[in-house]
Amino acid sequence: MAVTELKELKSQLQELIDRGFARLSFSPWGAPVLFVKKKDGTMRMCIDYRQLNKVTVKNKYPLPGIDDLFDQLKGATVFSKIDLRSGYYQLIFRPYLDQFFMVFIDDILIYSRNESEHAEHLRIVLQILRDKQLYAKFSKCEFWLREVGFLGHIVSASDSIDKIAPKDVKFEWLEKCQNSFDQLKALLTEAPILVQPESGKEFVIYSDASLIGLRCVLMQEGKVIAYASR
Repeated sequence: MAVTELKELKSQLQELIDRGFARLSFSPWGAPVLFVKKKDGTMRMCIDYRQLNKVTVKNKYPLPGIDDLFDQLKGATVFSKIDLRSGYYQLIFRPYLDQFFMVFIDDILIYSRNESEHAEHLRIVLQILRDKQLYAKFSKCEFWLREVGFLGHIVSASDSIDKIAPKDVKFEWLEKCQNSFDQLKALLTEAPILVQPESGKEFVIYSDASLIGLRCVLMQEGKVIAYASR
């Protein structure tokens, strides 16, 4: 490890000890450490616990399924995202969890049906963070959004399907629905969506099939070359 990394290691370990997240140990077991530079230029400490985990008793706290988390967002139109600082070392808080906010390791997503609700939800969550002395990294927080990136997905107001088929009302495929569908198909099969293939570059085929049909997409470098289905 370079001298600069040793200095960074000492600084980060001392901070963890001072904040009560770690304590001195004289165990014969250890784990290798390395640093990865973040986007903002600071250093993230990474520890390889694989061998150490083999000799420890496992705690039972499975992470929530991502699909289950997104199921909670039905009807939400306003979002805020909070990224906890050193979230891996901070305690998860339970009041109001899954009612109007969700937590995934160090990411918090607050979701509301309207702006007045969101103001109250934000006040509650920020007060809990303050009371528990949990710290967020302000540069990575976003507030009052209509669309937000969370866990690799783009989340936005989700009321379009409800407008087409509200509860207890027969589904109707109107002319404007068909026109929108035809326009979408045209956009997916015309330039600039489709690109010309380049020889010498790798091709990728994505396919799917059922008892009544099959379909596939030919792609190159993440761009669509052709669709096929029957």
